[in-house]
Amino acid sequence: MNIIKTFDFNQWNTSVDSSVSDEVIDALEHGHVIALPQLEFKLLHEEQKFLSTDWADKKSKNISLRPRAGVSSGLKGAVGSEADLAAIQAMIQRYADQSKQLISALLPSYVPNLTVANTSFRPLEVETRATSYRKDDTRLHADAFPSNPTQGTRLLRVFNNVNPYGKPRVWRVGEPFNKMAETYLPKTNALLPMQAWLMKQLHITKKTRTEYDHRMLQLHDQLKADMHYQQHAPQQLVNFMPGTTWIVYSDQVLHAAMAGQYMMEQTFYLPVNALKSPETAPLKVLEKMLNRSLI
Repeated sequence: MNIIKTFDFNQWNTSVDSSVSDEVIDALEHGHVIALPQLEFKLLHEEQKFLSTDWADKKSKNISLRPRAGVSSGLKGAVGSEADLAAIQAMIQRYADQSKQLISALLPSYVPNLTVANTSFRPLEVETRATSYRKDDTRLHADAFPSNPTQGTRLLRVFNNVNPYGKPRVWRVGEPFNKMAETYLPKTNALLPMQAWLMKQLHITKKTRTEYDHRMLQLHDQLKADMHYQQHAPQQLVNFMPGTTWIVYSDQVLHAAMAGQYMMEQTFYLPVNALKSPETAPLKVLEKMLNRSLI
């Protein structure tokens, strides 16, 4: 099993012909991770000091930035002076801008339907982060969120390892989504009548939870709870070295972050109907298995 597809692009605004773009899109949509080991996100000299956990508020998992928001409302999870917070925001915003350049260059057919979501800087060490099993990202999972339903929208993510000490970001990547779902989907349950409405009214969810979100969250939790699966399921260990960028549909690729510190991440949203191969989306896979609409 080799989930990783490696390309030698070394510019964020790289120029590729349509055949290469099609190759990247096909790989992504069919559950591969695109690795770009020569595409470095370069920190400015004055930004090197932010490679420290001192700037994290220790309450949040990440330092995050909402798209094009002001410091007071857009930057979360960071501590420091007003000048330092502005500099952290500028660093994260530059990563957001370069990630959008990359996706626009590599995947131009996505651009008309692409939504830029949050950007994050992750300064905390993966191995030492204590958490519940549901929030334990060292366990294989596909992304699904209890309070923020995606309603089937794809989660396209661009990561970069900015570790200054030569330490890799260590991932495990698992079997194809449909193979996992064949085993675990029969163990999931449908939404109860009025459940989604009530959860939204009580502000448990930010949007209405669809049956797709409900099933995906159960798959997420079942995988993380099943230690036999975690240890024995088909999987591949990957070291993303400093300076490496990688792109993945995190709602589809089973992944676990095992080790590493100091990473940048950009999330994009894409509707299923904007894919080249919509049938590969988790929504369509689950709908085919259950033989009904889930949104």
